[in-house]
Amino acid sequence: MILAITILIGISVIMIFPIGSQAQTEENIFVTHSGAVVKTTGEVLDPLYTSATVEFDPMEYLRDFNYGRISQLEDGTVLREYTIIANDDEIMEVSPGIFYNVWTFNGTVPGPTIRATEGDIVRVKFINNGEKEHTIHFHGIHPAGMDGVFEPVGGNGGQFVYEFEAGPVGVHPYHCHVMPLEEHIVHGLYGVFIVDPKEERPPADEMVMVLNGLDTDFDTENNFYAANTIPFYYQHHPIQINTNELIRIYVVNMVEFDPINNFHLHGNLYKYYPTGTDIVPSFYTDMITLSQTERGIMEFEYQYPGKYLFHAHKVEFSEKGWVGIFMVNENKEGTEDVKYGS
Repeated sequence: MILAITILIGISVIMIFPIGSQAQTEENIFVTHSGAVVKTTGEVLDPLYTSATVEFDPMEYLRDFNYGRISQLEDGTVLREYTIIANDDEIMEVSPGIFYNVWTFNGTVPGPTIRATEGDIVRVKFINNGEKEHTIHFHGIHPAGMDGVFEPVGGNGGQFVYEFEAGPVGVHPYHCHVMPLEEHIVHGLYGVFIVDPKEERPPADEMVMVLNGLDTDFDTENNFYAANTIPFYYQHHPIQINTNELIRIYVVNMVEFDPINNFHLHGNLYKYYPTGTDIVPSFYTDMITLSQTERGIMEFEYQYPGKYLFHAHKVEFSEKGWVGIFMVNENKEGTEDVKYGS
């Protein structure tokens, strides 16, 4: 067991610091952020990872929506204010023994799911605490000066304020748009922006799933795939849902390097709304295929209790982590109304 951990940690160090790392003949004592003490002959550049370690809970992220600080402008328009802080020097244990240098918005990969109602004014105070230049590019409709492409924000505290009217209705990604873009994407500088319609969608158990990949050896090919960053997480921690309860998933594909991804649901079919801009579904299916940054809304209900897989139907992706389970429980109390968009 100790040998296995040592090997894994050794591999992780190579993954984090692939350039310039030289094997040593003398063993070093390596203390992981979780407190485990191991020895390795590999080069240990930063053994403690204390202040910069990212803790991320995919289950909490799944249903966490940030509606911002809400106020009203003089004309009655709702103003929603958010603060998003970029960093690019943090370390995250993405799989047991596999540490990865993540670039984060508000300390997580993906960044926060921010949410507004169509017509609201969205004001985002962006602070770049990283060392590199970063921006936020929002998909959707906004003025050119708010596009997050031609106004890179310098590191070490640089700031910029994005402000625009929320629209159109749907689910949109946001991400850093500084070149080389793939480097900023694959390290994790992205998140989800939901624009709710003024007339609320029907009550549902709502979730966000960002499909992403991790290139841990920096060869421009992904070594792991996931929904919400941690490979196999929802397989080992099934998502609890109820029978005859409407489930609504905002799914966004942020996988870099691979041209397509997909989402297959077992034992059921779902209504699918591409980009979520229409209230009428375009498909009734059990599998969709998504290109990079393509997204949509899935809606379904399970009639029968039990365990049901969901995963990429591209087998390589599912076998490398993009797989999960819905644990469908008998709903004896009926659906609880949950208000969204407020």
